[in-house]
Amino acid sequence: MSKGFENPSRVQFDPDGYATDTLALRAGQSRTPEGEHSDPIYPTSSFVFSSAREAAARFGGEEAGNIYSRFTNPTVRAFEERIAAMEGGERAVATSSGMAAILSLGLALLKQGDHVVCSRSVFGSTVSLFDKYLSRAGITTTYVDPTDLDDWRAAIGPATRMLFLETPSNPLGELTDIAAVAEIAHANDALLVVDNCFLTPVLQKPLALGADIVMHSATKYIDGQGRCVGGVVVGRQAEMEEVFGFIRTGGTCMSPFNAWVFLKGLETLPLRMRGHSESAQILAQWLEQQAGVERVFYTGLESHPQHSLACRQQNGFGGVLSFEVKGGRDAAWRFIDATRMISITGNLGDAKTTITHPATTTHGRMTPEDRARAGIRDNLIRVSVGLEDLDDLKQDLSLGLAQL
Repeated sequence: MSKGFENPSRVQFDPDGYATDTLALRAGQSRTPEGEHSDPIYPTSSFVFSSAREAAARFGGEEAGNIYSRFTNPTVRAFEERIAAMEGGERAVATSSGMAAILSLGLALLKQGDHVVCSRSVFGSTVSLFDKYLSRAGITTTYVDPTDLDDWRAAIGPATRMLFLETPSNPLGELTDIAAVAEIAHANDALLVVDNCFLTPVLQKPLALGADIVMHSATKYIDGQGRCVGGVVVGRQAEMEEVFGFIRTGGTCMSPFNAWVFLKGLETLPLRMRGHSESAQILAQWLEQQAGVERVFYTGLESHPQHSLACRQQNGFGGVLSFEVKGGRDAAWRFIDATRMISITGNLGDAKTTITHPATTTHGRMTPEDRARAGIRDNLIRVSVGLEDLDDLKQDLSLGLAQL
């Protein structure tokens, strides 16, 4: 018998052996007796039991089944199963946002006295979470150069329990050798967590390279159209059960409607990621030739210092690029303000191209010293390349170039 849904009585899709493109469409779907082709939404806060005995059995963990949508909902579960299959993880746990995913990881897997080693090139809110809030729970963080393996090794101490990085980094596209840092983490009995937001499982699979946990802001490419906020973590059953326990109690859960939107987003993710990457590559090469541009940061460029690493651990280069312009912050702002089609917003991963000034938006809450250490200068502009016509994008960016 062939695999899939050809037999109407086979209601559960078995993801084993399928490619990522197929998993993006099929994994996690369990058809009801109604035989629906699209994933249904279950917009309910609670679920009804057939008897008091059944209710007690479910609440007591003796019987599987839905209880309350804060921690059991079929739509959310379908999204979790699909992204877990795509990432190659045993289990996924969905959260209310990308930052909620990091918070849930920290509070579920770390305790007072534990130490985190984190790339200094991460999203500004990640730094704020570690420094301002997790520190209140007695969890300390040391920041390192994401590209320097010796820096990672030197920062680890007896209390280190987690290494955290995003690769490529936001917004400079710095890369970390995932396999090498995984070896460092495991040699010191620590977990490696990788933020895979920029590339998604279509272009990079950190778990296959040795990472223990992958997290996403589903708000970005997984949605792909800027509609909903959400997050997800993927890893082994043991760690994910702890994260699930925190979400069940702490309530950092994903709504059924958002989960349904993300399921629809995953269906087109492979096509979109290839389109984003193709356009970003062409625009990065074009920007390198413009007189007012001092430097372009994109891992697909041969001029990128880690281009060879990108070719080894990625299946593509993604849709986010950044570049420095001549003239400092004023010039960067003039460039951004001169565009007419591109959206000025801090979000990324959208089908529509977006542009922002990281030093005063996404990384604005970092101290000037921390931004300097992370290489985020006042003349830096980040562009998340969408799916518009390339000539139209060049024309709009040319309006900004004319201001330099």
